[in-house]
Amino acid sequence: MIKAAISTSDEVTITNPTVTKSGDSDGGDSCNFYGLNAAVLVKDGANVTIEGGTITSDASGANGVFCYGGNGGKNGAAGDGTTLTIRNTTITTTGSGSGGIMTTGGGITYAYDLDITTSGQSSAPIRTDRGGGTVYVDGGTYTSNGLGSPAIYSTAEIHVANAKLVSNLSEGVCIEGKNSIELTNCDLTANNTKCNGNATFQDTIMIYQSMSGDADSGTSSFTMTGGSLTSKNGHVFHVTNTNAIINLSGVTIKNEDSENILLSVCADGWNGAGNIATLNADGQELSGVIKVGSDSELTLNLTNGSTFTVSIDGAITNASGETVSTEVGTVAVKLDSTSTWTLTADTYITSFDGDVSNIITNGYTLYVNGVALN
Repeated sequence: MIKAAISTSDEVTITNPTVTKSGDSDGGDSCNFYGLNAAVLVKDGANVTIEGGTITSDASGANGVFCYGGNGGKNGAAGDGTTLTIRNTTITTTGSGSGGIMTTGGGITYAYDLDITTSGQSSAPIRTDRGGGTVYVDGGTYTSNGLGSPAIYSTAEIHVANAKLVSNLSEGVCIEGKNSIELTNCDLTANNTKCNGNATFQDTIMIYQSMSGDADSGTSSFTMTGGSLTSKNGHVFHVTNTNAIINLSGVTIKNEDSENILLSVCADGWNGAGNIATLNADGQELSGVIKVGSDSELTLNLTNGSTFTVSIDGAITNASGETVSTEVGTVAVKLDSTSTWTLTADTYITSFDGDVSNIITNGYTLYVNGVALN
């Protein structure tokens, strides 16, 4: 077993390391929050740069490179300045609870052109946990193969650009609570075929609040500009037990699931908050079916030449075929003068703001508060 813990006020640069980690841990939260058993642990205000090399972890609770910012895992608290910069490194983990790059406690991580593959449960290649922090990723390939292991799991502020993100079993990305993910010119592919934990839906972008204490409650944010989003199974977007804002601009969305559900906003396996979402489309093509549960809310804002070929309803079943909702909840749609909406079925919403001539009924009827809109 060769591993490294770096705790110094000096700037440290490590070039072309070979780090191998074995030996399981039953440390639980100590591994997830503070970096126990990680292959490389950066902490105590250190400023560390890793260039090239390989980092391999074959153990449970053994994250590849862990940046702990020292705030004790307190949500919203500032870190101690611990900063990790890592470039052109290959990271491979196979155990459960073993992410690729892990940031907690207010740590700051900069990652460039990494090649990360994880295979264990709860082992996202780009991973954060209690106390969050800030993560910037540019370039590289990030692949997960395990259950409950999206390519990105966010309890932090995460920005990813020019990267390839692949999840072969789980969601593509998850955002928990008052946190965010921004993707710019990324190619994201997910094949979520098995539910994990309390989840009862399969989806590619999951935005939720577990109430575990790992993330503050508040507004969650997912922003994607350019690039591609391929959803092989389940719903493309799923929002539950939180207030979420989804911003899309110029994204190529490919939904390969036969039900063609673009977005569901509804109850799932968690409670304690509402199911509330806002979808902002800016120069964006959207198609499919939107599902809004009877106890849920959705606001749609379509601008800058967006095209919306969508029906909206509240008839929702989960991945086990259980009925979650039969009636549509509160839905507000705002359509600017440059955008169009083509109906694909009779659709029921609560309010509409826009020019009716920009709606292509296609032989169907749009009902606003139960009244057919002519």
